Amino acid sequence: MPTRRYDDSPGLGSLYARTVKATLRKAEYTPDVDGLTLELPQAAVDQDHLAAYREVTGFSAGPTLPVTYPHVLAFPLHLDLMSDPSFPYKPMGIVHLSNTITQLRPIPLHAELAITVHSGPERPHPKGTVFDVLSEVRVFNEVVWTDSTTLLSRSVGDETAQADVLPDPELQPEAWWELRGNLGRRYAAASGDRNPIHLFKLTAQAFGFPRQIAHGMWTKAAALASLQRAVGLPDAYTVRVDFRKPVLLPSRVQFGYRATGNAIDFALYDDKHELTHLVGQLEPR
Repeated sequence: MPTRRYDDSPGLGSLYARTVKATLRKAEYTPDVDGLTLELPQAAVDQDHLAAYREVTGFSAGPTLPVTYPHVLAFPLHLDLMSDPSFPYKPMGIVHLSNTITQLRPIPLHAELAITVHSGPERPHPKGTVFDVLSEVRVFNEVVWTDSTTLLSRSVGDETAQADVLPDPELQPEAWWELRGNLGRRYAAASGDRNPIHLFKLTAQAFGFPRQIAHGMWTKAAALASLQRAVGLPDAYTVRVDFRKPVLLPSRVQFGYRATGNAIDFALYDDKHELTHLVGQLEPR
């Protein structure tokens, strides 16, 4: 398995240009079956960038990183992986189905992080092919955080395949969030994820949405920030979310949660409690 190592995080401008080029390549392209691993051995946290991320997601200040923040640091490597000629799928149009993060211990603010990203094996799905982009963070050569981002490449699916989904909990709303139309642009500035479906009504309509939609990873981060304020978060835990219906911007949404033993179920609904936008489950380790 080939490995590409960086001294600094790759620039997003050139990566987005390469992503467009990768999406336009011919359908009969044959990928490199060996896969690719990307490494960023020394990643320092920019405190101003972290502050901006906390402001848009709702995480409070503290001595450790928000659990979703390393995903932002790994995102340029995700984009690099998916726009590389060895990657077998066209990156634009890929659907983000779910995300699972395991924090083995809190990460100090000023820790130097070593980040590794690679893709996992593909598997059939009723609507195409599913695969995972896997990220790992080490501090002093100790694994402290892992992330599995599950993505769907649409194609002729396998109707007999079983989709892996979380059960839908019936939760009462605990909070209502008023989401402004510029939320996607604010989160894009903090995360680097400038997918046009999140930015403006016109750019979202070009991809079939009536108007711009919130980032899935913003909804996960905002949900966990809300749980942190309401009930606190353990030092070590695994938290998975499934992304269901997109959150159109602007909009008003309901957030609910319920503790079941040590675990917490949570969900995000539309204002009428008719559509489920996100379903999540947190389990201490």
